[in-house]
Amino acid sequence: MAARGHVQDPNDRRLRPIYDYLDNGNNKMAIQQADKLLKKHKDLHCAKVLKAIGLQRTGKQDEAYALAQEVAALEPTDDNSLQALTILYREMHRPELVTKLYEAAVKKVPNSEEYHSHLFMAYARVGEYKKMQQAGMALYKIVPKNPYYFWSVMSLIMQSISAQDENLSKTMFLPLAERMVEKMVKEDKIEAEAEVELYYMILERLEKYQEALDVVRGKLGEKLTSELQSRENKCMAMYKKLCRWPECNALSRRLLLKNSDDWQFYITYFDSVFQLIDESWTPPLEEEQSLEGEVHYSIEQAVKFIEERITEESKSARPLRGPYLAKLELIRRLRCRGCNDEYKLGDPEELMFQYFKKFGDKPCCFTDLKVFVDLLPSSQYTKFISQLLEVIPLSAAAESEVALPADIKALQQHLCVVQLTRLLGIYHAMDKKEKLTAVRELMLRYRHGLEFGKTCLKTELQFSDYYCLLAVHLLLDLWLEEGEETAVWQCLTFLEEGLSHSPSNAQFKLLLIRIYCRLGAFEPVAELYSSLDAKHIQHDTIGYLLTRYAESLGHYAAASQSCNFALRFFHSNQKDTSEYIIQAYKYGAFEKIPEFIAFRNRLNSSLHFAQVRTERMLLDLLLEANISTSLEESIKSMSLSPEEDDIPWKDLRDNRDLTVLFNWDPKDRDISEEHRKLSLEEETVWLRIRSLTLRLVSGLPTLSHTIQPKNSEKTAENGVSSKIDTIRSLLQQLEAAVDSGKKFLEQKIQYPVLGPPPTRMAGFFSNGSCQCQTSLFYLVSDIYELDTNGLDSAEIQERLGNSFKSLIERLTDLFNKCKGDLIEVRDGTLKTQPNLLENLVFFVETISITLWVSSYCDSVLRPFKSNLQKKKKKKKESSVAMPPVFTHFLDYVTELQTLTSNVIDHIKGLEIILTALKLEELSLKDTLLLQEEKKFTKTVQGKVQSSYHHSVQEIGELLKKRLDTIKKLKI
Repeated sequence: MAARGHVQDPNDRRLRPIYDYLDNGNNKMAIQQADKLLKKHKDLHCAKVLKAIGLQRTGKQDEAYALAQEVAALEPTDDNSLQALTILYREMHRPELVTKLYEAAVKKVPNSEEYHSHLFMAYARVGEYKKMQQAGMALYKIVPKNPYYFWSVMSLIMQSISAQDENLSKTMFLPLAERMVEKMVKEDKIEAEAEVELYYMILERLEKYQEALDVVRGKLGEKLTSELQSRENKCMAMYKKLCRWPECNALSRRLLLKNSDDWQFYITYFDSVFQLIDESWTPPLEEEQSLEGEVHYSIEQAVKFIEERITEESKSARPLRGPYLAKLELIRRLRCRGCNDEYKLGDPEELMFQYFKKFGDKPCCFTDLKVFVDLLPSSQYTKFISQLLEVIPLSAAAESEVALPADIKALQQHLCVVQLTRLLGIYHAMDKKEKLTAVRELMLRYRHGLEFGKTCLKTELQFSDYYCLLAVHLLLDLWLEEGEETAVWQCLTFLEEGLSHSPSNAQFKLLLIRIYCRLGAFEPVAELYSSLDAKHIQHDTIGYLLTRYAESLGHYAAASQSCNFALRFFHSNQKDTSEYIIQAYKYGAFEKIPEFIAFRNRLNSSLHFAQVRTERMLLDLLLEANISTSLEESIKSMSLSPEEDDIPWKDLRDNRDLTVLFNWDPKDRDISEEHRKLSLEEETVWLRIRSLTLRLVSGLPTLSHTIQPKNSEKTAENGVSSKIDTIRSLLQQLEAAVDSGKKFLEQKIQYPVLGPPPTRMAGFFSNGSCQCQTSLFYLVSDIYELDTNGLDSAEIQERLGNSFKSLIERLTDLFNKCKGDLIEVRDGTLKTQPNLLENLVFFVETISITLWVSSYCDSVLRPFKSNLQKKKKKKKESSVAMPPVFTHFLDYVTELQTLTSNVIDHIKGLEIILTALKLEELSLKDTLLLQEEKKFTKTVQGKVQSSYHHSVQEIGELLKKRLDTIKKLKI
């Protein structure tokens, strides 16, 4: 439990056993102990609250809330009760109740510093910035301490940030905050660095850059000491805002003289030099060149300055990369301006070669040179690589024709060259045979490199891991560009082998996840993702790798688990961020507060959050709701409403990390900004289709049937017509979203090999699920019309009969697209058809929607039939003609039952084939595989086979449930 206060309460001893039970998770005993105590001491409020905490944790939320409100109504002021109620309300996710609690406490004990500060923090949790400002000032009046005063100032800034009207922000909130700080400055009461930071933040937001600069350069700026070069960085930012390029240049130059390895100052130095050149700036004759000292305002000075830094570096005890890279950066900038030949800085190829000789054994060498490869002419690529290879000490091994490195340093150098070879597109230009030779060589080098990592811990990576990754990238090219099926199995084999030697290599795991998912095998993915041990924000940035495929490949239990996992993070974000904000106030880290708010908003608007929320609800309905009654209960428990759309469409943020997988592809094959935009567009359209489908399904139970035929006036009164209007409106929106999706797919966009994974939208359209589901929702409208107008309209009955027939035809077409073997051996090669799995999953989903709609139809037709039968009994006629709609519906249900039975039989057949398939024999027959590779190939093939089997089983189980329900659909 949280701290229980420092007030010495005589009841502490009595309460301690309850606290202990709650701390140990023994909630039932805590409730019993509280009941015992309350029998003896009825007025012991804290015991009631602790009992409520026990009830809350055992799932009795309503009882817990009632008990808590009983105590809260008494407006307690004892520390134990207040702390316990705060904990309870937090667990209930009702932070707004804590504010009421402390408002009452503050009224009763107006001079309590502790209660006032608790009230301030309670307002901070719910973002009541106006009340925070007032609470801060009230606290300062009771206890005149600087932090409390500045809490109030920061709350004004937060009001300005959250204000809808930017004009109000700049004319009222920020000027008031500025005046409050200026008052403290004039009275010489500024004590801490945080207070100066806050003053700087206000001036910056008011765009008073000169005043902000004066604060940093003045006496107050001396307090800015916690961060290295804090004053200099702030000065630099203000000089840039004010376009004072002489000062910018002089300051960056001075900082580079102190540390010639700080890259950010090189960039500022070059920016300012070229700005001064463009402005034809000349130094003043009599005054100093700038406030910060000497200014460089010509290319000659810049060239000389960089050369001097390189000369200085040669005297340094530690090699510095900055000066050498700065020279390449200057060449690039001069080349962009078309004036490189005047200033002989050297040939970029030679400079990069010299850089490699100096730093080639460092893993950072590749990433450093990657930025500057565009300085090389494409005709020189092969020559440049050969030149680099010549300086690496390689020696030919007795058992191999390949020259191998003798130590780790040579291995790192060679790895750098291999990465550059891929980046320059040399591997891409190879034919199939050359690529396979290169793959064999890379794997030979990888296995040889393992010799150097024998003493590595399990948590450390092997030195030669990149060789294995590069070999896999080459094989992926063969698989996805040339359709070479054996290449994908080799990819998985090599990656599983790599992972056995480097169990902590995240890149191996991420690539395995992507490839297994492309093959439709989700079973090994869940374990791989779990072993990545993703932390906090990573559930948003890389969580899509898991949630995109779990349900679509038929692993419903795993899908449910992965969605829950992601949602737990998103839901805790709200509570956690409030705590971060409170800590920032407590410790005066004011500049972090807007960042925390922005972070919270970013997560609340996350595309992934919206996707997971929608898919989770659809999945729950799929797994739990069989007929309309259980559908109604499920929708009610989810608080779903067809009218409400809680997705922030305009503010959706794509937080996915699409570069999480290492990539050495040339720029023209890499993920571009255009790919990101297109992927976001595709994801948004698909999310809209899924969200509208969910809302349409949630609208079905609202179309409740009343036995008497309804006329339009009554309908308007009871609100059902507005419900069908909602359904029809949503159906129009769905049609528009479907059209957008079709237009998007017409572009036939191809993402890079390791780019964003495409959505399920293409399969949804091509296999006919879209047409089926849309026609089902149109059927709802027709059934409602029949319900409203009665059985008199032959036209509606005929329309329904045609709809039933058409639906069965479409479902049969969808089933036909599910036929085929998931995995088969063809010409000694394993062929997989993962799209069949996705089609089966779409079939199950479509059958479920069919069932819910049919159940609604059943609920409409049943009363009509019972009325007809009553009339028949009254008239004592044996041959009262039954309207054709009953026959149409019964025929439709019979055909639906037959079709579902056929699909279940097909799935049983798939299970038998998968069980009987002997893949081990295939891997053992392959004489080209090494013994080690055969072992991993067998593992990989076994995992894929097992995953398919698992998928088919789960899909089959769910379809059997649907079949049982279809059998009950008899009017």
